[in-house]
Amino acid sequence: MRPITRNLVVGLLVVTVLLLALGAAPSLLRSGDPYYVAATSAQPPAETAPVNGSTLSEQRFPYTLAAVRSGDGRSDAYYRGPVGVKGAFTHSPFDETGAYAEQYPDAVTPNGTYVRFENTTYRLTVVHDTD
Repeated sequence: MRPITRNLVVGLLVVTVLLLALGAAPSLLRSGDPYYVAATSAQPPAETAPVNGSTLSEQRFPYTLAAVRSGDGRSDAYYRGPVGVKGAFTHSPFDETGAYAEQYPDAVTPNGTYVRFENTTYRLTVVHDTD
């Protein structure tokens, strides 16, 4: 193998490893206050059309599904981080809130987003735990 080709291959491998580390490392950081998606059973307002929860993807809405499936109605914690770089590389409850606003605007109100799972309607909100 020529030295130029070898250097190019090594360079590409280094860049690939750095990009993978950059994508994985922020999700491991646990600094800052935690945020959760809270799911509470609620009656939606008359003009609201709840999202059919059975159509939601585990990949796209992990915080929502974790909150609905948990015994206490809260998802796993998301730590925003002090610098703000983490948000560009990780999925957050705020991403899910934005996705609901874009894809299901009739389910979103100022008080939360309404989602129906197995004949129960839940109001989803992002809560900030300062304990």
